[in-house]
This record gives sequence, C-alpha cells and structure tokens, in this order.
Amino acid sequence: MAPPNRITRRSDFTRILKQGVRVGRRDVIAHVLVPSQPDLITLGGPRFGLIVGKSVGNSVVRHAVSRRLRAAARGLLADCDPAALIVVRALGGSANCSQPDLERQLSSAVSAAMRRIEATV
Repeated sequence: MAPPNRITRRSDFTRILKQGVRVGRRDVIAHVLVPSQPDLITLGGPRFGLIVGKSVGNSVVRHAVSRRLRAAARGLLADCDPAALIVVRALGGSANCSQPDLERQLSSAVSAAMRRIEATV
C-alpha cells in the first residue's frame, strides 16, 4: 500500500476506532470514519490501517494475513470515499480464510459501513 494510503499514527487509530462506524463479518471487522472536515492528509485518497492481533496466530501467520488484507484493501481504493479512514481488524478465522473470501468480507464490511455513514448525513 502506498504511503499516502496508510494510517500509521496511534492517535488516528484510536480516533477511528472510537468515532467510526463498525461493521463486522465472520473474519474481519471494519471501522470506517469519514471526517466532516478532512485535513490535507486525508485528501490523497482513502487511508487504511490494519490490526492483526495474536489471536490470529504466530508472527509468520499474522504477517501473511497482513499481506493478504493489504492486497484486499488495494482493490477497494477506487471504490471508497477519498476522505475515508478505514481500520481493518483481523479476527482469528482470517488465517484460514481463502483470499477471495477475505476480499469479499472486507468489501462487504466497508460498503455496509459507507452506506450507514451516508444514511446518517
């Protein structure tokens, strides 16, 4: 994922997790926040952050899941609001999930969150 599309600061993760819309699927949870006044950093396109905890598996498994989630998120860049901030949390079953199924779950969760956000505006 290109640097303009990454979330790296802890404060950004915390804000998205607390203020964003949460939608869960079997193996992933998406937290989506579209700020009412986006700053200059968020105008470069949607930004993604990943949380892959120890419940997913050992270090090798977590890194493999992270790579698969980044690939799935790359496919969503064109479909998301350019100001969107998205944090994806991998659940334990994501290690055994096939790549197409993981992509489908992530796409479904993000689109459902975006629909919820649009319904409240």
